[in-house]
Amino acid sequence: MSLFSYLPQHEGLLPKWLFFVSIVSVLNSSQAYLNPTTYTAQLYNNAPANAVQSRTFGTWTFLSSVIRAYAAFYVNEPHVYDLAMWTYGIAFAHFVSEWLVFGSARAKGRFVSPLFVASGSLVWMATQRGWYLG
Repeated sequence: MSLFSYLPQHEGLLPKWLFFVSIVSVLNSSQAYLNPTTYTAQLYNNAPANAVQSRTFGTWTFLSSVIRAYAAFYVNEPHVYDLAMWTYGIAFAHFVSEWLVFGSARAKGRFVSPLFVASGSLVWMATQRGWYLG
C-alpha cells in the first residue's frame, strides 16, 4: 500500500491543498502549545506575548485543521465544504481585524502567511464550489 493511498482521492488540487493546510495547521497548533510566548509574539508582532492567548489560538487552529481535513476527504459534501469555507472566512476576518482594526499585528513576518492562506483558500473554494458540489 502506497502513502498516496492515504491522501484525498478526489479530482483537482483543492482536496490536496485542504489536506496540506490541515497538516500545517496541526504543526502550528503544536507550536502554540509548546512555545506559547514565542509563537504568539511572532504571529502577533505588534502585541505582547501571552501564553493563554497562544494556547487558545492553538486550539482554534486545531479545530480548523480537523474541519479542513474532513473537507479534503469529503469535498463533495455541501455541509463539509461550507464549514471549511467558513474556517477560512473566519480566519481571514480575524487576521484582517487584528491588523487593521485592533493593531495587534503588522503585515510582515509570520503574520503574512496565514493571511494569504486564508484569503487565497477562501477565494479558491468560492470559485470552485460549483465544480466540487455539482
